[in-house]
Amino acid sequence: MEALRKGGQPHTITFVGSTDGFERPLIAQSDAQLDHYAEVSAGPLNGVGALRAARSLGQIALGVAQAARLIQQQRPQAILLTGGWPNVPVALAAWARRVPMLVYLPDVEPGQTIQYLAKLGPRVAVTVEASQRYFKPRQTVVTGYPLRQSMLTATRAAGQAHFKLDPQRRTLLVFGGSRGARSINQALEAILPELLADGVQVIHVTGTLDWERSQAATPPHPHYHPFSYLHAEMALALAAADVAVCRAGASALGELPHFGLPAVLVPYPHAWRYQRTNADWLAERGAAIRLNDEHMAEQLLPTLRRLLQDTVQWEAMRAAARSVAREGAAALAQELIRLAGDET
Repeated sequence: MEALRKGGQPHTITFVGSTDGFERPLIAQSDAQLDHYAEVSAGPLNGVGALRAARSLGQIALGVAQAARLIQQQRPQAILLTGGWPNVPVALAAWARRVPMLVYLPDVEPGQTIQYLAKLGPRVAVTVEASQRYFKPRQTVVTGYPLRQSMLTATRAAGQAHFKLDPQRRTLLVFGGSRGARSINQALEAILPELLADGVQVIHVTGTLDWERSQAATPPHPHYHPFSYLHAEMALALAAADVAVCRAGASALGELPHFGLPAVLVPYPHAWRYQRTNADWLAERGAAIRLNDEHMAEQLLPTLRRLLQDTVQWEAMRAAARSVAREGAAALAQELIRLAGDET
């Protein structure tokens, strides 16, 4: 949306979310300049029981009707789709009305929703070239990963000033998403005294669900900076960090390379394998180290010490991360404009 607005053309943008309202607070927290906001009904079909699947089919049918009305009202010239079940009714309604669609795959490997959407025949934008093998020949375009403007403008100096960091110390950033990752939090808490004794300063984003427990488990320290959640400030944290420990969601493919940030990636173990695939893609290119969740207790501290103390390895990983950076917002916006038939 930022890239479309920056182009100077009078684009009208409608965002379609789910009726459970998951996207509402994210939109409210962002600086998104929307012309319209709508919601459609949907539900999961895979990994659920027969009753839940039957209910989801009813929700999707209702969502198709809702999306059809919305398309009739807004008459979009192009539609951008990503993963998530609310995309399905929108895609079906758009396919029926022959509205051009662009599916964006942020991860390396497509999940079931995007696999289904791709069968409708739309153009598919992918973050990395390795994703092209999952789709039909000539169906894809490699765009890179779209980054918010706050990510593009964040600097190391600004991050150090914002978090009141010591520029002479190495900075470790640990996070696990908006809700957090308890296993990562607990692994950090167990080794925090050793890291601080090594002269490392830590920015720790616990996630909202684990904040109170984590606070009780970690005594205050001048070089330990805990937060329950970071939104706009997350860009400054990434810019200030020397090493990150985090999950391997799609943002790891865009944000970590942009900042040239070496990372220890811990894929979420209780979901589909897409995080492992993301972590392996970065690790194979020398930009990250993959560490399985069950091995953190014995391997996290020595892995971090090696990264934080071995300047040669750290510099090599930093260079490798930067070499795969590819910011994709402008390319995605241009592809949408092309689909809409508005090259001007």
